[in-house]
Amino acid sequence: MDRQYFKSHTMCWGTLGTVRPFSGFNPQRDVTQIHQALEKKDAASLVRILTNRNNAQRQRIDKMYKETTQQDLKAGLKKALSGDLEDLVLELMMPPLQLEAYRLQQAMAGLGTDEETLLEILCTRSSKKIRDVGAVYKEMYKKDLEKEAKGETSGDFANLIVALMNKQEVAGVVESDIESLSASLNEKKGDAAPWIDILTSRDLNHLSKVLMGLELESGQMVIPSLEKRFSGDIRLGLSVLVECIQNPYVYLARRLTGMKAPAVQSIMVSHSEEDLLCIRVAFLKLTGTSLYTTLQKHFKGHHLEALLAICRSED
Repeated sequence: MDRQYFKSHTMCWGTLGTVRPFSGFNPQRDVTQIHQALEKKDAASLVRILTNRNNAQRQRIDKMYKETTQQDLKAGLKKALSGDLEDLVLELMMPPLQLEAYRLQQAMAGLGTDEETLLEILCTRSSKKIRDVGAVYKEMYKKDLEKEAKGETSGDFANLIVALMNKQEVAGVVESDIESLSASLNEKKGDAAPWIDILTSRDLNHLSKVLMGLELESGQMVIPSLEKRFSGDIRLGLSVLVECIQNPYVYLARRLTGMKAPAVQSIMVSHSEEDLLCIRVAFLKLTGTSLYTTLQKHFKGHHLEALLAICRSED
């Protein structure tokens, strides 16, 4: 971890992120040091600088590097780094909306679909952010995100994904919504339609009351009930959506417990300036061990150094 970060930085504790603006920011100095590090393939220096700048500062570095050296910084990083560290640093260099668009594209690329990543992004992001990501996706890949998702999914799960991409807040009556969802659970084979309709078209306060009322009425937790009535991708989709409505930080912490490099680094980078502190707290409560300590048990080298710098500190 860069001691200079703590020495020079006036900490912005009004935020819930772990990566904050570097107060001693000097883009020209950073460009010079990064250029030297790229020539020497000095991964330690690259990690030290890029993990201690927020995204806006990294974008300034990227632009100034091009103007100063007439070279593309991302291309240089690809040559100097490899493996998971390369992937992590390149994600750090993407603007936030571009990163989410990239992750969605990767989740649908090739054979098979990464349903968990699709759900993670669509269930934890606001309707406005999803629309913004969709616009960036179209710019980057010249394709419509909704059409791409429809082509990669099917049935009730496809209906859920499309509904999540078009989330809205329509007024509803708590008692009526509880009745509709309860009727679905009482059928031999659950009907996904009311779940998709209600859970993607009400505000969080309303949905929290609905889910709590449903549990009180049935005497059962909602997610286990869903898992008994549904199967396949729609069971996963509805379970993740309910968990995110109840507590998105617990869901994201649970995703991290798998300690798979792609998911760990993408979630940490994506949430590093927003709410990674909340995810860290949820991780500690969920596992009994801090995220900072757990990372050290599963990763190593410069890749670990980068992850720890983003995590920032022990809990």
